[in-house]
Amino acid sequence: MTLALATEPTQAPATQATAIQTPLLQASDIVKTFGGNKALAGVSLDVRHNEVLALVGDNGAGKSTLVKILSGAETPDSGAIAIEGRTHHIASPQDALAAGIATLHQHLGLVDCFNVPQNVFLGRELSTRVLGLFPRLLHARMLQETRRLLAELDIRLPHLDRPVSTMSGGQRQAVAISRLLLGDTRLIIMDEPMAALGVNEGQKVLDLIQRLAAKGISFLIISHNLEHVMSISSRVAVLKNGRLVGAVDTNKTSRQDITSMIVHGRT
Repeated sequence: MTLALATEPTQAPATQATAIQTPLLQASDIVKTFGGNKALAGVSLDVRHNEVLALVGDNGAGKSTLVKILSGAETPDSGAIAIEGRTHHIASPQDALAAGIATLHQHLGLVDCFNVPQNVFLGRELSTRVLGLFPRLLHARMLQETRRLLAELDIRLPHLDRPVSTMSGGQRQAVAISRLLLGDTRLIIMDEPMAALGVNEGQKVLDLIQRLAAKGISFLIISHNLEHVMSISSRVAVLKNGRLVGAVDTNKTSRQDITSMIVHGRT
């Protein structure tokens, strides 16, 4: 994770300016068919640096299929995926993680009886060996690193030593996001992140996403809640019947326009 960015010179070299303009992720002509059903029919979509891109559409529009392909859970029949201009073959979630793409599912993937550091380091525990033979977990070190990570992300969680089962839905979301950002994650894909949250908890998650986007993390968020979409996204992409209707700047469109794109399949 590269959240602490060095101050850039007043005039960036041409090569650096070009790199900034290159999309973080670019999906080109993605096709996916299940039996006789074409779930995606040549979808091309890019995710830019430091942006929150919302992906909307009716049920069956192809949103979940596209996200599964980007996260490595499915492979496309044809098409290409590029990360910062370089083509990547993403055939598994491990390939996606190696490319800096992490996915947060609705179930969050937390272990309820574990505390915050144990969940943040789940599967990547820090350990040493006693006498060179017996493994021993470095609990104090993991707690210290968790505190550092949360401070860097401006996430405030009380009682890091308590099981996450005692936390609110918004706090659990924050723990799950922190776990993703322990690695070199540049894009987080979220599927209906506020679906099971109340108004106040949902707003806290929206605020967290906006703070992280300002720190250099991009988001691709599937949501049916257009109120959330309009309040948090920088762009909105609309899918219908496996095709991309369009991707529009949020500040240049309206909720009614987005609804019309979803219903009528045109901009």
